[in-house]
Amino acid sequence: MQSTPVSNPASKVVPDTASNLSKKAQVAELFNNIAGRYDFLNHFLSLGIDKGWRKKAIAEVAMIKPNTILDVATGTGDMAIAAAQKMQPKRIVGVDISEGMMEVGRKKIADLNLQQLITLKTGDSEAMPFANGEFDAIMCAYGARNFEHLEAGLTEMCRVLRPGGKLVILEFSHPTAPIVKQLYQFYFRNILPLLGRLVSKHSRAYTYLPESVMAFPEGKKFCEILEQCGFKSAKARPLTLGVTTLYTAEK
Repeated sequence: MQSTPVSNPASKVVPDTASNLSKKAQVAELFNNIAGRYDFLNHFLSLGIDKGWRKKAIAEVAMIKPNTILDVATGTGDMAIAAAQKMQPKRIVGVDISEGMMEVGRKKIADLNLQQLITLKTGDSEAMPFANGEFDAIMCAYGARNFEHLEAGLTEMCRVLRPGGKLVILEFSHPTAPIVKQLYQFYFRNILPLLGRLVSKHSRAYTYLPESVMAFPEGKKFCEILEQCGFKSAKARPLTLGVTTLYTAEK
């Protein structure tokens, strides 16, 4: 059963509280500003572990052998490219609100000669230009916490997924082991924002990241939200001691 979108703490975290722009507009502007350095920072700040997380997510998608795949919050297209290389789908579409990020992605796709298979489109996760049940699988890596209205975005993803289709989401989470948790929080709140600011030259981008992660409903709570938005059999699988979580669900 689908529910009416409700207020969620993750939706209230914005890159700049002093801005008059909506969260959606701020997030688009933020990622446009760091697009050229985003891939490097992703791998550098995660010590390269993010590549393994994406491989696990792609393996989950591959289980149903989808012909059509939607990559929500595609960014620079890493997930879409990985899906194309791992599987033999007929069509992959990536949507994102940051045109700057997708420009980087389109160049990567062209360099790999995958432009006939992968299309990147500017799109809003809460109002996507696709038919009901158009996709066999939907994936979203580290973009759900950026939705302006989390439940609205998830409900829209459910709409465009076919019955029996699969949803795979990667999102940051919090380790539970005491020592790991303390180290993680120190890195996330102090080291990561400093390194991100030095490399990206953007003062808010990597301060917003830990703030948005802290507010995001994770684990069982997020699984409950997925099921409220129309999905079923939602599961959470912690990765790397709980630094990130791999969520799966069906329609």
